[in-house]
Amino acid sequence: MSKGKSNDKPKRISNGHKVKSSVQKKGSTHSKITKPDNFPFKLAMWDFNHCDPKRCSGKKLERLGLIKNLKIGQKFQGIIISPNGKSVICPLDKSIIEENGAAVVECSWARLDEIPFNKLGSAKNERLLPYLVAANTVNYGKPWKLNCVEALASCFVIIGHYDLAEKLLDNFSWGPTFLKINRELFEIYQNCTDSESIMKAQDEWLDKIEMENKLKKERNKDEDIWMMGNTNRNHESEEEEEEEEEEEEETESDAEYDNLGNVIEKSEKYDKLGNLIEEDESETEEYDNLRNIINKHDLIEEHSEEESEEESEEELQYDSLGNIIANTQKLII
Repeated sequence: MSKGKSNDKPKRISNGHKVKSSVQKKGSTHSKITKPDNFPFKLAMWDFNHCDPKRCSGKKLERLGLIKNLKIGQKFQGIIISPNGKSVICPLDKSIIEENGAAVVECSWARLDEIPFNKLGSAKNERLLPYLVAANTVNYGKPWKLNCVEALASCFVIIGHYDLAEKLLDNFSWGPTFLKINRELFEIYQNCTDSESIMKAQDEWLDKIEMENKLKKERNKDEDIWMMGNTNRNHESEEEEEEEEEEEEETESDAEYDNLGNVIEKSEKYDKLGNLIEEDESETEEYDNLRNIINKHDLIEEHSEEESEEESEEELQYDSLGNIIANTQKLII
């Protein structure tokens, strides 16, 4: 670039947008910071173009005419919300903000090491924010990760200008949610007097969260144990199951099967009076070729009949023609 030419020529950045360099060059004059027409206090920011312009809350405020973009090295006498601060914002900062306004650093949380904080306004007015939870679409639910408009709104709530915080956040669909999820914390911080009391309140809140998380883990652990049921009862159930299995095995061992593997059911026997006839376990039933039970009583009777017939046949005598020879002894009688 030739000598004497202005370096304010637009340059293209990684996201494809053309922006003017925000670096203040030697000999140039500082533009005067004035309060916007639609807001009672001065608002400013140092924009390092780290964010997506479509999602950047600082750029949206700039388009709405609510905030002014500052150059590196440009003086600002108001409160500066910065990660480089040594103390937190508190109600004592109200007079400084009402007189000189508030400013933020528009940059990525992942690229803080690239920011020349020593060249941004007055170091004595740099402030940290106390513990708060983000509601923006990029870092929703994350503590500490506030964007520009959330940081500015937090300043106004803590110093007692809740209405101004609402006015800024109403430009974002998620804005009212930020005030809602941090309502209890804001009430605590508003009742503090200085940075030390806010830090104390913050530490107490963090201790409370830690204790609640610890109790929640213990409660979940206890619930897991109860979901397992009565461990003593489970042990008893296992013993009962083992006994049932043993009984089933004994029953199966006593069962008899036919040639096809089917269980042969044993029928109970009763006498004429309906009394159960107990069988002698030593006796076993016999079956014929058709698997019919052979009645031992009938066999005995048949056997005795055969014996009597044989005896009768032995007593009778026959002649050569097959005629029975009468017993002479009986004829004589």
